[in-house]
Amino acid sequence: MQHLDHDRLVFLALGESEADNGESTHLDTCAHCRAELATLERVAGLGTETQGLADLPDPPEHVWQGVIAQVEAAEAGASPTGSGRRQVPAQADATSVERVDDTTTGATVTRLDPTRRSRRGSGWSRWAATAVTAAAAAAVGVVGTVSVLRPDDPTPAPPQVVVASAPLAAYGSTPPAATGDARVLQNGQLHLHVANLPRVPGYYEVWLINPTTMEMFSVGTLGGGSDALLPLPPNVDLASYSVVDVSAEQYDNNTRHSGDSLLRGTLTG
Repeated sequence: MQHLDHDRLVFLALGESEADNGESTHLDTCAHCRAELATLERVAGLGTETQGLADLPDPPEHVWQGVIAQVEAAEAGASPTGSGRRQVPAQADATSVERVDDTTTGATVTRLDPTRRSRRGSGWSRWAATAVTAAAAAAVGVVGTVSVLRPDDPTPAPPQVVVASAPLAAYGSTPPAATGDARVLQNGQLHLHVANLPRVPGYYEVWLINPTTMEMFSVGTLGGGSDALLPLPPNVDLASYSVVDVSAEQYDNNTRHSGDSLLRGTLTG
């Protein structure tokens, strides 16, 4: 059984979009994906609950020792909660963390030594990467889309407002199982989710089309995942360029639309 893409599960856990019929059916029958989604939702929920917290006391030393022990256990291939956990020697604790004064807030923070982080690298297991992905997204206030904080701005970014949206349906000879949805966010990005697109020898490109004049311009290309955030040109006229189109393109150095549209939908809102 092929499991749902991990990045797609992160989007679902953050409420970025809703599961389509095929994904819902898979989650009903796949305990592995159900459990991974539930874990991501729990971590995202914890991050959301702590958005309003500002000045926090330093955590007890045993907390940091526990973090280091779990990372070491993951590096050794053990479960973070299983019997394979091992204690980290005191010398390792001393060299893996450092306390520094934050010149912006005046608080003392504890962080992992970057040289030890770089040595771990790919040694982190998938469970650790999953937790970090969801926690980092939730902690900066992601509700509508993934955003980040500026280093000098401790205020969480507000949720992005959807200003226009469009369901995308199979177009022309595209199999009817192909679906998607497009959402224009207030920050000037287009969030696109697609499912069941037919395989093509080239790549997928996203367009905005004026249905009256059939003038169009490219917004960007889709990668290997089912979700993408694409920047829109400033002051784009969505009342005129209201049709979202996903096309199949060839690697032929031709920047024009191929004429092979797979999905289309009209923005409203």
